[in-house]
Amino acid sequence: MILCNYDTAVVILSYNGKKWHDLFLPKIIEQAKDQYQVIVVDNASTDDTLLHVQTHYPSVTTLHLPVNRGFANGYYEALQQIAATYYILLSADFEVTDNWFSHIHDKMLSDPQIAVCQPKIRYWKERSYFEYAGAAGGFIDFLGYPFCRGRIFDTIEKDYGQYEKETEIFWASGAALFIKKDAWLEADGFDESLFAHMEEIDLCWRLKRLGKQIWYCPAASVYHVGGGTLSAESPHKTFLNFRNNLLMLYKNLPKNKRIYIIGLRFFLDFMSLIRFLVDKKSSNAWAISRAHVDFLKRVWKKEANGLELDGTFNALGLFPRSIVWQYFVRKQKTYKQL
Repeated sequence: MILCNYDTAVVILSYNGKKWHDLFLPKIIEQAKDQYQVIVVDNASTDDTLLHVQTHYPSVTTLHLPVNRGFANGYYEALQQIAATYYILLSADFEVTDNWFSHIHDKMLSDPQIAVCQPKIRYWKERSYFEYAGAAGGFIDFLGYPFCRGRIFDTIEKDYGQYEKETEIFWASGAALFIKKDAWLEADGFDESLFAHMEEIDLCWRLKRLGKQIWYCPAASVYHVGGGTLSAESPHKTFLNFRNNLLMLYKNLPKNKRIYIIGLRFFLDFMSLIRFLVDKKSSNAWAISRAHVDFLKRVWKKEANGLELDGTFNALGLFPRSIVWQYFVRKQKTYKQL
């Protein structure tokens, strides 16, 4: 068990991440300033990342996981071994800025109902633009399609100060997630069966079902390289996104809405499959079919049941219309237009 010297642990899950650590760890360490402990969790890297961190960054605590079972399981296993009041789950490919920590730490302390916060996330390569994975805070429509302020589908906005107000949101990016340990334990952390993608949305949805709050704090900002694990064109990423989205819906929707909502999603997913075929991306089309089959198998085997949570659902951040209709039919490409 790693006993933290401070109330907060910055936990960086790393797989062959040496180049990112050399780029970004020095600033994370510099900004610690006796406020948080930096922990690099090596997720069974196949190179010398672990030794490199231990040798070149002696102030960093390290933890080694012998088997890589994905992002969700990696954090699930790691946090069981770290004693802290607050966790910051930070991907290895993040550049932090001055005072990035204190603003969100203060926000987390301000209200016991706040379980999770995220900073403003901008794109490392084009620094005036928001970054795909989180941007200015996550929302979700009634059919389970996630989107962000600053990013809807593939439209990414330039940051000109339009999202500078602290705002309660529906979900926070798992790539820069500030979470209270008690909230993590109460909601049972990431669902390990999801492997990767949408595990943070699923977790935030469970916290919302407990009546908790999720916040976006723009005074804290970070830059994300993004796309470091699976490219947007990866069929495996397509499989995980479609499969995990259906599992998330099945687990968190009220039972009387499951058939209706998931039935609509099957139809819309089929439209996505046709689009991939038209675009001559047959591997991605096949990935959608495999995602549906895997989802149905898990439901049949009763492996997709959600937790029974005792709380009043905090629906703030749930978009009551279809973001697909708003975006593709009504051509509303930004959050401000919705």
